[in-house]
Amino acid sequence: MDAVCLARLQFAFTICFHYLFPALSIGLAWIIFTFQSFYLRTGDEFYQTVSRFWFKFFTISFAVGIATGITMEFQFGMNWANYSRFVGDIFGAPLAAEGILAFFLESSFMAIMIYGANRVSKKVYWFSSLMVAFGSTLSAFWIIAANSWQQTPAGHHLNNGRAELTNFAEALFNHSTIIRFLHVIDGALITGGFFVVGLSAYYLLKKQHLAFAKKSMLFGLVFAFMASLLQFGLGHAHTIQVFRTQPVKLASFEGLWETRSEAPLLLFGIPDADDEETKYKIEVPKLLSYLSGNSADTVVSGLKEVPKEDRPPLLMTFLSFHLMVALGGYFLFISALGLFAFWKETPLENPRLLQLLFLSIPLPFIANEVGWIVAEVGRQPWIVYNLLKTKDAISVTLPAWQILTSLLVFVLLYSMLFCIWFFLIKRTLDHGPVSHSK
Repeated sequence: MDAVCLARLQFAFTICFHYLFPALSIGLAWIIFTFQSFYLRTGDEFYQTVSRFWFKFFTISFAVGIATGITMEFQFGMNWANYSRFVGDIFGAPLAAEGILAFFLESSFMAIMIYGANRVSKKVYWFSSLMVAFGSTLSAFWIIAANSWQQTPAGHHLNNGRAELTNFAEALFNHSTIIRFLHVIDGALITGGFFVVGLSAYYLLKKQHLAFAKKSMLFGLVFAFMASLLQFGLGHAHTIQVFRTQPVKLASFEGLWETRSEAPLLLFGIPDADDEETKYKIEVPKLLSYLSGNSADTVVSGLKEVPKEDRPPLLMTFLSFHLMVALGGYFLFISALGLFAFWKETPLENPRLLQLLFLSIPLPFIANEVGWIVAEVGRQPWIVYNLLKTKDAISVTLPAWQILTSLLVFVLLYSMLFCIWFFLIKRTLDHGPVSHSK
């Protein structure tokens, strides 16, 4: 493998591993805030017990997320020096804002939640849970804004081979920032919801902490269902944004080769990059054009609009997109099924459903990961869309063997971190809630 391929592989591995934890943390933070809101309103200590229990999982995941996130910035300087030189003027502001405005906000109020449960008033503790949730979400905003600039650059001009900031607001709120931010945060809510649901199902299967588990599962299912339902609307809006700003990426989603109106929506098919056709197609006539522009006459660009070297890796983008959509449908179905069981007052009488909910814990993580593959691989061969190609962004003096060595070290260290995270999660789960358990 050459240096570019290894550097891409290293960044992909480290960022995919890192993103397991922010998504979970953001989702859990808002669920914890919801329990704290019920505690503040009712004064029922049961909600405080539930909130404190799930906060333990939040702190574990938050800590591992910090440890794994630090390496991202080092890679910019070591492996991607030309990229850092090109975007440094743009990325400096949002990354600094993330650290100053979001991370410190979240960390400061986390200290109150960790040490202040019996030292501050209910309102202060409730406000702290809000600030932790808001801070984690705000942190994601700055990161998404910086990444979205790579997708849809704005508010800059090129000078001496660098992108220089000319309008901070235009760069920050570029054409894809808001919809991508909402899409990502909603995915985090789904992740947190299914994490709570799955571990609650574990307790119900074990006949442990039944009152706690039923209440947690109901809240988690409501979160998961509402977020899953919302995600279809957000996903559609995001697809429209991609249609308008990154038409080649949309064509790779759908395996669409020819530019045309009345473009069909592909339900199944196998794209063949060599023959430039999609085989075994099952399509809904005209639907892609209609969804993209509210009219069957909407013209959708095909992959042949650009040379082969400017097309993204087709099969990976195509499969990741369709897996993400399929998982979204599953989340909506299974959360609705769980809520139906509660409505019928039969959640404990259906062990197969409980097993399915428990086994579903990893699926939102997978959906998040393939969603990022869709976004990042679908942008290739550009690291900054239509401005800088990935092959031109590498550090020219860095030999491949050094990147490979650091990659192997990362694999070893991250494997150890995952084992530590899993051990702490399992130990917390086995210990159970402190009180109000049956």
